[in-house]
Amino acid sequence: MSRTDFNTLLEAGVHFGHLKRKWNPKMAPYIFMEKNGIHIIDLHKTVVKLDEAAAALKNIAKSGRRVLFVATKKQAKEIVAEKVAAVGMPYVTERWAGGMLTNFPTIRRAVKKMATIDKQIADGLFENFSKREKLQISRQRAKLEKNLGSIADLTRLPAALFVVDVQKEQNAVKEAKRLNIPVFAMVDTCCDPTDIDFVIPANDDATKSIALILDTVCAAIAEGAEERKLEKEK
Repeated sequence: MSRTDFNTLLEAGVHFGHLKRKWNPKMAPYIFMEKNGIHIIDLHKTVVKLDEAAAALKNIAKSGRRVLFVATKKQAKEIVAEKVAAVGMPYVTERWAGGMLTNFPTIRRAVKKMATIDKQIADGLFENFSKREKLQISRQRAKLEKNLGSIADLTRLPAALFVVDVQKEQNAVKEAKRLNIPVFAMVDTCCDPTDIDFVIPANDDATKSIALILDTVCAAIAEGAEERKLEKEK
């Protein structure tokens, strides 16, 4: 049985693509028609591809591995942060730091720097610093938290990447492909799906569309994690 039906996708506006003049011909297999100068996504294909992606993500979660979500566009940030945090997966919603995957050890050192500062505060050592030093350290800690706080518990490279808007997050996709990390993504009609392993043809601009797709994949991840927990208990 499908996780999401045609009508639910339709109500969320998942079918609305971009202007015809902005389209990427490589998305032709996923386009149903053109209406008033706008491409309409074939939701029957979206249902199939979304189910495939959800099943694969469920298996990743069931195996105990992590999926890194990337969505820095304004209309997706809060949705991703809320839904992905609820299933315990790491995410990036502020800025993709170059080398976040390809230079992962350096990113881990920056995360450890946060932990070091926190320990200094907890141990009372922070009080030994001057007012100026405290301010500098506090600012550094705040900056690290903003950019890397949501991946603080990502101790190894993720098993997969999930992206909202492959055009905006092209650097993240490139890094993942360089390391043979499979990429799942919402792909709109203006995007190139070539480097995406699990294409979910969908409107990546509307908050309702983004929320529905995220609800579906996060539910699959939660199921996988729960099945892993039950197997461990046996």
